[in-house]
Amino acid sequence: MSSPEQWTRPQSGAGSAATAAQPSPEQVIAGLRATTEGGAELTQLLTPEGERLPSPQFDPYLTDVDAETLRGLYRDMVLVRRADRECNAMQRQGQLGIWVPLLGQEAAQVGSGRALQPQDMAFPSYREHGVAYTRGVDFTELLGIFRCTDHSQWDFAGHRFHPYTIVIGNQVLNAAGYAMGQKFEGKVGEEPDAEATICYFGDGATSQGDVHEGFVWAAVYDAPLVFFCQNNQWAISEPTERQSRLPLYQRARGYGFPGIRVDGNDVLACLAVTRWALEECRRGNGPVLIEAYTYRMDAHTTTDDPTRYRLSDELEAWKLKDPIERVRVHLSRSGGADQDYFDEVQAEADRFAAELRGFCFAMPDPPPERLFSSVYSEPSPQLDAQREEYLAYHAGFADGGHR
Repeated sequence: MSSPEQWTRPQSGAGSAATAAQPSPEQVIAGLRATTEGGAELTQLLTPEGERLPSPQFDPYLTDVDAETLRGLYRDMVLVRRADRECNAMQRQGQLGIWVPLLGQEAAQVGSGRALQPQDMAFPSYREHGVAYTRGVDFTELLGIFRCTDHSQWDFAGHRFHPYTIVIGNQVLNAAGYAMGQKFEGKVGEEPDAEATICYFGDGATSQGDVHEGFVWAAVYDAPLVFFCQNNQWAISEPTERQSRLPLYQRARGYGFPGIRVDGNDVLACLAVTRWALEECRRGNGPVLIEAYTYRMDAHTTTDDPTRYRLSDELEAWKLKDPIERVRVHLSRSGGADQDYFDEVQAEADRFAAELRGFCFAMPDPPPERLFSSVYSEPSPQLDAQREEYLAYHAGFADGGHR
């Protein structure tokens, strides 16, 4: 729940729990305040005003972050946002079948993605375009999924980035199994090449059984798995407080591993906390749950209309916590970058978007037999027969007829 307090339990004679377990007016107010502030246990290193906050616990994980590194993180977020906005526009123009916006979640994705080591593995849902970017996946390779021409065509093993998962929460089971394999194969410990896995999902996925099964398996086997929950406040059209009576990071306690809430709009905090969590996993200390407290500034997907279920003043309040703006302000105040640099990055982002648009418009339609490729790793007589039957049927439309 977004409130730091637990709802009151129904009193005897108060009626069924379904109707009686309602928050008090004080708890409603506390919940609204926490929705804006993230609660007292929010880990934050860079305020919305661009002020750097010291942290004895997490500053050691940022010793290599100088002005140049921070400029790089800023550039990452600007390019990812610009590409996201271009893809959103292309879907509206009929060039993509659907698009899943990440607007507002750039810091959570770039910060956590840049925390990964080359040997680590990442399991995304369907919104982690920023993580894909940090793992070296070309943004053009994402377009086929949303243009409905392929099912993820990047080198999964090479980039250490799993294909997108559309089924809500299913990637958590995949990640738990993969991380268990890392543990069984002795890839955890003090060695410099020790491995860990990170799995991304949203607040809505925490209501799915697959996520909780993944929690159980990872905890029982001390799997080196970071559960990275991007709590963007809205599971499509349902707010977080309709799904949990406690902050999501506190759920980890019930499974026996640590949970932490981080400001998901703070790229430095996301970087440091994820580095810490991955280090815990690589050393064999078991899983960690990170709740990145952020906000989905756009629709759930381009088929969604968020104006039907949330208020505009909520959106305006979160605009003041923009993840890119706070880095820009910090760089300006600290002398780490000037206006020429910001203009240069914006120009690069515009070129990046133009190249992405040009690639999308030039993408050829796949041949009909493409539907049957990459279904199995080895030839299948049944699939061959289905392909031949389908192609014969499809050929009947060539002359305008129908067979």
